[in-house]
Amino acid sequence: MLFSNTLAAAALLAVKASATIFYAGVAESGGEFGVYILGATAQQGYGLPGVFGQDYSFIDKKGIDVYVDKNKVNLFRVAFLLERMCPLSYGLGSKFNETHFNYYADAVNYITKTKGAYCILDPHSYMRYNNPSQQPMTGSIIGDTKDVTAATTAQFGAFWKELAKRFAGNEKVIFSIMNEPHDMETNLVLANNQAAIDAIRSTGAKQLIIAPGNSWSGGHAWTQSYTGYSPSSADAMVHLKDPLNNTALDIHEYLDVDYSGGHSLCASPAPENLKDLTAWLKANKLKAMITEFGASNGTQCESYLTGMLQYMADNEEYIGWTAWAAGPFWGTYSPCCTDSQQWGSLEPGSKAGDGSPGMYETVWLKTIQKFVPKKLVWKGTSSVKGGPLSKRP
Repeated sequence: MLFSNTLAAAALLAVKASATIFYAGVAESGGEFGVYILGATAQQGYGLPGVFGQDYSFIDKKGIDVYVDKNKVNLFRVAFLLERMCPLSYGLGSKFNETHFNYYADAVNYITKTKGAYCILDPHSYMRYNNPSQQPMTGSIIGDTKDVTAATTAQFGAFWKELAKRFAGNEKVIFSIMNEPHDMETNLVLANNQAAIDAIRSTGAKQLIIAPGNSWSGGHAWTQSYTGYSPSSADAMVHLKDPLNNTALDIHEYLDVDYSGGHSLCASPAPENLKDLTAWLKANKLKAMITEFGASNGTQCESYLTGMLQYMADNEEYIGWTAWAAGPFWGTYSPCCTDSQQWGSLEPGSKAGDGSPGMYETVWLKTIQKFVPKKLVWKGTSSVKGGPLSKRP
């Protein structure tokens, strides 16, 4: 009995030793700002294009410096709007607003070339295009053939071909196909995902791709199907094909009662909610990144947050993560988990509405930082298999 228990313990340690987080960091939210207009009409322009540096921005370079140099993270997820990259006058496709693209490229290049970290390109548009004024609910679903105003799947592929072509030479980018598709046919999510993968690979780009599911790409919902939106993300995304086998799944998972990230009370433990997804990943020999997760700064949530971070560290199916969220324009407002209270953000130097330390100090430094691996991937093309592990150069 002792012998068998010893073997079991050794086997468990071996499993945990093989589980490796290659990429770890924070989501940068701000490129999608400046368009929320209640009841907006097309004639009002939906807040587009907005003024860069005033209505929206991508990163604060000083904040990136802190995360890389002090916190030793190697991954940032940088959001942008499809409608700014491809203005409505052009339509979704291969024609870009070059001024806007250059602003975005400057942020990506600062992260990847100046700081040596990896960057997820994040079209933060919910698989919709043409009206971001009340995100995440407005805009036509890409590929919806019943909607004459909707951009087509082919247009979505053309967009991704152009974006991938422009970054094909930057080995440190990661292509995130789309943020949080929801309330649409799951097979259409699959079709759009496959169109993006095909387009990206047609350019010769070899970097990692991460593909979302339906239902806000929620990990807890991955194996579930819903009336009107069947099949499940699991049953659909298992059919994705990448000739380079360098695609992972893009998962979001919040810890509050409805998985929205809107509430300060935690009620959804990640190990329980992710177990079906993890089993599916294991059975299909697939990997995932969790690119949005978060919890409030109260002690009640600390065990939930540490439980999630430890769960990813212990399971080899998870290769990386970005916490939600930092960003240059949050001020005292909070991107996550506060019941609309002003507790600040994960941006370094953030303050709460009452002047006390913001969530960078109360959540990142207090809880998340200890789960940033001492060694991460700092060199080579982004990959589902990671790469050589080292301390920050």
